[in-house]
Amino acid sequence: MDKVQQSADDAVRDIPEGASLAVGGFGLGGVPQILIQALRRRGVGGLRVVSNNCGVEGSGLGTLLDDARIARATCSYIGANKEFARQYLGGEIEVELVPQGTLAERLRAGGCGIPAFYTPAGVGTQVAEGGMPLRYRPDGGIALASPPKEVRRLGEDDREYVLEHGITTDFALVRAAKGDRHGNLVFNKAARNFNPLAAMAGRIAIAEVEELVEPGELDPDAIHLPGVFVQRVVVLSPEQAADKGVENRTTTAAAGEAEVSAR
Repeated sequence: MDKVQQSADDAVRDIPEGASLAVGGFGLGGVPQILIQALRRRGVGGLRVVSNNCGVEGSGLGTLLDDARIARATCSYIGANKEFARQYLGGEIEVELVPQGTLAERLRAGGCGIPAFYTPAGVGTQVAEGGMPLRYRPDGGIALASPPKEVRRLGEDDREYVLEHGITTDFALVRAAKGDRHGNLVFNKAARNFNPLAAMAGRIAIAEVEELVEPGELDPDAIHLPGVFVQRVVVLSPEQAADKGVENRTTTAAAGEAEVSAR
């Protein structure tokens, strides 16, 4: 029942070449930076990641992109990561863009053993009709496009819905604000968006926690993810826990001065 690992490197010791990973985080909030760094040191490539986004240059999953370790990304948006956009448009990486709510539900469904579900999101677009570029050729042409998906009319209003499939992955990397030795986790604010869902979808979920408490100290009603979904726990040092990036920092200038926005 004690799932605490000796180190982050020990926790990712068996992630192989070509593994599929569900990775938590929203922007740079709740990103399992320490586990990603350990995976980078491990040196494996050909990874297939499922995450809301692929971090920013030099941070989060962006560090694995910088090393060309990611072969395929299933995500909601490319964001402001220029290296991600360059690799995608240059045909170096395969990318499946998914509506954000659909991505969240695909992870949750996979974690709950639900193979597929119908949703109105994407009906009437290339999400349902196919043709979205999954991989480009170096010359800018489309090497691989998404296939069409099943669309059915359902419900009393006879509305169209597209069939989406649940996602499961070999491993999951997540970050929690607090956790215990049994793997029960509590997340902070926006970090709760994708981290619990990613952990549910992974066959082996590895959680880095900013604060470790003993079993029984967490109020059962306050637990966001039960330990049954978590197989390994890595305890962060105070320095690691406090080191949190800001994707876009905006400050309000004094009267008469321009507003400043910086990454």
